[in-house]
Amino acid sequence: MVSQILHALDVFVDHIRSIGWGSLAAAASLHLCKMIARTRAWRNILAAAHPGVVVRWRSVFGAYAAGAAVNAVLPARGGDVLKLYLVRQRIGGSTYPTLVATLAVDTLFDFFASAVLLAWALHLGVLPGLDALGRLRSIDWSWAERDPRLALVVGGLILAIVVAVSFVARRRITGFSQQLRDGGAILRRPRLYARSVVSWQLLDWGCRLATIYFLLRAFDLPATLHTALLVQVTQSLSTLVPLTPGGIGTEQGLVVYIFSGKAAKAAVLSFSVGMKVTLMSVNIVVGFAAIALMLRTLHWRQVVRERASVPIDPVAVGVAGADAGEGSPDSGLSHERLDD
Repeated sequence: MVSQILHALDVFVDHIRSIGWGSLAAAASLHLCKMIARTRAWRNILAAAHPGVVVRWRSVFGAYAAGAAVNAVLPARGGDVLKLYLVRQRIGGSTYPTLVATLAVDTLFDFFASAVLLAWALHLGVLPGLDALGRLRSIDWSWAERDPRLALVVGGLILAIVVAVSFVARRRITGFSQQLRDGGAILRRPRLYARSVVSWQLLDWGCRLATIYFLLRAFDLPATLHTALLVQVTQSLSTLVPLTPGGIGTEQGLVVYIFSGKAAKAAVLSFSVGMKVTLMSVNIVVGFAAIALMLRTLHWRQVVRERASVPIDPVAVGVAGADAGEGSPDSGLSHERLDD
């Protein structure tokens, strides 16, 4: 995979002179607009989960951007840890289970939209490897029949682990489930969810497709809604198993496949790498600027390790926000205006 990525980068460098820089700048601007719309939706979910607490959009945007920057350079979604940490520092009395639940709510629309696009792509037959599903070998469970005693020991160990975990978690399960319920509070107000979350997420997806459209124009590939939707499908699939930073490599292979016979392979490689470089560059520049402003350092891992075990004082967080120049609540929807 490394050699393929290096080859794609070489192809991209060879095509730099032919790039449409105006379209590329438009794509970068639209990607930033996408981040703004995305964080507006998450901010409203957080505000509904923490009634009575002022949730500032600027803090949510900074945390989201910081997480996106780290995810751009590290695999396995390591930036999500930083994102949750920064949000928890800015919302007094918040808990990680509640924050994780708000992220789950935030992805509901994405899941639905991605599923629809994937079903559409499968119907068109444009994705690779679908004919290989029938040839996949099934899991071999015959070892249990050959060695019943080993199967009994393994089953006993699994049962013991389940019982132990259940016993330890029994005392905490009530409070934990309530925290999860708090994170999904906005779902119990459908009109509010549609108005303050879905509306922003529709804008988010519109910006995504417009970004891809201008990137296709920048690299002189067929720029249509159809091709933009296909490229979006490849982006969604490449993030399912984030084994590489930003899904690079997987996405490039998928893009080359869907454009097979429609454009030269070199041009498609140049586009796929250029798209990834552009989006990652925006994420990194904006995200690490947010990290520097919010943590006063770029060594975020050290800060998280040092402060992870320190209890958060809601009053101190509020005072710190004011001292840091947070000022009055943001000009967007405040928690008071989230009522039906």
